[in-house]
Amino acid sequence: MTLTAPSPATPAPTGEPTLADTAPKVLALIAGYVGHRTVSIGLRQGLIRQLADGPGSTPDDLAEALDLDPFYVGVWCRGGLAAGVLDRAGSGYRLGDHIATLLLDTASPAWVGGVFAVTEAPEMFGRFEAHFATGERMWWDDTSPEWIAAVAGTGTPFYTRLVPGGLAKVPGLTERLEAGVRVVDTACGAGLGAVRLATAYPRSVVVGVDGDLHSVEQARERVAAAGLSDRVEVLHSALEDFTVDRPATVVINNISMHECRDIDRVAENVMAALEPGGWFVISDFPFPDTDEGLRSVPGRIMTGIQFFEAQIDDQLLPRAAYDDLLSRHGFVDLGSVQLTPMHALTWGRRPA
Repeated sequence: MTLTAPSPATPAPTGEPTLADTAPKVLALIAGYVGHRTVSIGLRQGLIRQLADGPGSTPDDLAEALDLDPFYVGVWCRGGLAAGVLDRAGSGYRLGDHIATLLLDTASPAWVGGVFAVTEAPEMFGRFEAHFATGERMWWDDTSPEWIAAVAGTGTPFYTRLVPGGLAKVPGLTERLEAGVRVVDTACGAGLGAVRLATAYPRSVVVGVDGDLHSVEQARERVAAAGLSDRVEVLHSALEDFTVDRPATVVINNISMHECRDIDRVAENVMAALEPGGWFVISDFPFPDTDEGLRSVPGRIMTGIQFFEAQIDDQLLPRAAYDDLLSRHGFVDLGSVQLTPMHALTWGRRPA
């Protein structure tokens, strides 16, 4: 099968794109899909990990090491080369520059390997299309454990960037965290952030809150496994209903504020949970508010996330929407910083 950009039967008016100009844009979408599937296969089958451990491996080497068919492995290698994730290395292949970091290093703030599993999960596009006519909604407890695990993985680099580097950009906050305070991690999910916060700030106490019982159970297991049960508590509560028995110095929400069913009520609860002068830090996707932003690579990825978000009856928000939220609920000393094109912080304080 040969795909070529067709030529227009008649020239387009001067200055207007021709069919030949536009066709590559559509073909690039197909190429992107092929590259995505190639990387996903490589991650699941262990091929990318094997190449990281054994650069220069031939398809036969990879097939023998992983008990795979050598002909199929050769096809995959050429796909990886075409996608730009592999380079030639003599008669074999190696991972391209920084590919191991981006796809395999879960401790790196640049890790995006988990995103491939999320975008291929049924909850992302499959269920959306199945309910296109009815618009039937769901909630997190309607999703699979595999989905919860995959989303927890994609949240990992957000916490990696947030703790401690991102929080250090909030004026005066690091000193208080290091001295020892009470921190509430709202929408804590499977507990990765709660553990990271308690580890980074060993004098502080952390309370995790999440509305999904399966995630709460996972978080409690993670906390216990880390030996942090004496300083980390995990509560099961919707953010619209959560309260704390003692005021917190910091309340954090990482990539979940846009999912609140009543975002104003949650902001009110956060204000009530904070001590005077306490901080509310929102870490989230900065959804583009212009057409140009939507057509950027980060914008295109975030529009993909919207397919899942629609099914739980919400959408990502532009970063400035959080300025409006905090302002109308009385927070002061607002600030923000962009950590990456897909990660921004917004913060405010309860008046002293």
